Amino acid sequence: MSEYVALLKQLDFHYLYPVSKRWFLFLPAVICPLSFLYDAPFGRFATPSSLLAVDGITSWIFMELISPLAFGVTLWLHPFSPHAIPLPSLSRPQITPQLLLTSLFFVHYLNRALISPLRTPSRSKSHLSVVLSAIVFNTVNGFLLSAYLSSARLGAILVNAYSSPRFWLGIALWAAGFAGNIAHDEMLLNLRRKAKAKGKAREAAGQSAGEHYAIPHGGLYRLVSYPNYLCEWIEWAGFALAAGPAPDWQLLPAVAPVLTALTSGALGEVGQLFTPFADSVMPPWAFFFGEVFLMIPRAVRGHQWYHQRFGTSYPSERRAIIPWLL
Repeated sequence: MSEYVALLKQLDFHYLYPVSKRWFLFLPAVICPLSFLYDAPFGRFATPSSLLAVDGITSWIFMELISPLAFGVTLWLHPFSPHAIPLPSLSRPQITPQLLLTSLFFVHYLNRALISPLRTPSRSKSHLSVVLSAIVFNTVNGFLLSAYLSSARLGAILVNAYSSPRFWLGIALWAAGFAGNIAHDEMLLNLRRKAKAKGKAREAAGQSAGEHYAIPHGGLYRLVSYPNYLCEWIEWAGFALAAGPAPDWQLLPAVAPVLTALTSGALGEVGQLFTPFADSVMPPWAFFFGEVFLMIPRAVRGHQWYHQRFGTSYPSERRAIIPWLL
């Protein structure tokens, strides 16, 4: 074990941090348009007959625990600050803004990685490729957020956070999104519980249990097919708002040089054009953007699936993920 720790400490974290943050931004942006062409094999698009299909609940717990684990390992190594995240003590009982934000991160993953899946009566199998992709995403995200939240730079940024309306607006948005996510997930859990009960009843009658899907109702389901995704966006947008400055949008490159680089096949040049902007994006904002890029195609494809499955029975006024727009 000590050998692995020694290897980790030999890594150049100050180089790894900006490079991994750039790729963490670039890859979801590239994957986003491609994701409209295929369905990731999990959930309603699962391929349970595949040799690479794994148990849905177990794989979900494993891959989601990676993010807080990566966060904790980075915090333990704390390569960016000799004091990491200051903990309250008798001499300093105050909960710092950094500690508050860290606590919100762990509260989210306590629910997402343990409480929610352990309360789920059933979950479709996931393809191993989905699990591995999630492990990579969560490892990088946990590392970046921990490195950022434990940095002395953030401590200076948040020194007067408790007197900042922006900070408390962000915390309020996080709380609203978190509560909304749990509420809408509970609606889906209730549908799964009913489906499982009906399946058992059919099996008891000597019939095939089959698959059962139903149209969710209530809450933001009146407006969109994926309110749990929308609430998660609200949650992490609020977290990013509270955790640091917004990206410098003026650093985005002009369209013309980007198109020129793309048409000439100079992909490396495209990356260089976006690098100044990427370096201005703090990890909480990078996480938020990554979620938006990766969830939009999933929501749109799932919304189409609902219409194909239920036809005219599915509420026509619903959008995929953004009320009245998308």
